[in-house]
Amino acid sequence: MSQIHLEDGVRQVPVTSILGVNVSKLGMRDTVDVLERAVASGKPHQIITANPIMIMAALESEDNMRAMREAELIVPDGAGVVWAAEEFGDPVAERVAGFDLLHELMKRGEQLGWTAYLLGAAEEVVQEAASRLQNQYPKVRIVGVRNGYFGESENAGVIEHIRQAKPDLLFVARDAKTQEPWIARHKQELGAAVIMGVGGSFDVISGKTKRAPVFMQKLRLEWFYRLAKEPSRLPRMMALPRFMQTVKKAKKSTE
Repeated sequence: MSQIHLEDGVRQVPVTSILGVNVSKLGMRDTVDVLERAVASGKPHQIITANPIMIMAALESEDNMRAMREAELIVPDGAGVVWAAEEFGDPVAERVAGFDLLHELMKRGEQLGWTAYLLGAAEEVVQEAASRLQNQYPKVRIVGVRNGYFGESENAGVIEHIRQAKPDLLFVARDAKTQEPWIARHKQELGAAVIMGVGGSFDVISGKTKRAPVFMQKLRLEWFYRLAKEPSRLPRMMALPRFMQTVKKAKKSTE
């Protein structure tokens, strides 16, 4: 059983290798327990919520693969990642969706008095998401909010603001191509213990978009729901059949 080790005594996590990316085999509850230890350590931990599109991006981009390899924890967000683990004969406990993990961390933060910072999306979206999360989890203090529209020249100021706020949890929603590499480059400077890319989660939390119905999530068809709602996602979604083909080819080469 392959394992990774989170810093500062946080317990070892069993992983399964999917096309060279080490994905945690833990279920949601155990994942949150691990991240509670990460917060207690005070040291930076990048959490990647991996889906097939992200894994294909890592295979095609050195920056994205480096972020995957250097991340302290990668969880199986996409249903395709869960499927791939099954194909390789080393399954994960369950899908750990990033949207749900965000909420589970906020619930744990309610119990332990954590603080959180929201970075990313449009200004009105992130502000509304922060307002709704603060109402839902009043014992988690949201210590900062910042939209995701900034360039390299503004990095230092954004990082300093986060550092001064000293959040336990930093949720980052930026462009899919740059989100994880940006976190990987700056996690040591940011001063947060758990730093997690959350993609379009702020859009859903704010009410701008809707998440797929539960029955579609259970049928592993959340991707189809999102595509139906946003046809412009089709070019990006073409990574899904390429991912399946790559998994099948890799599996065949080991048989």
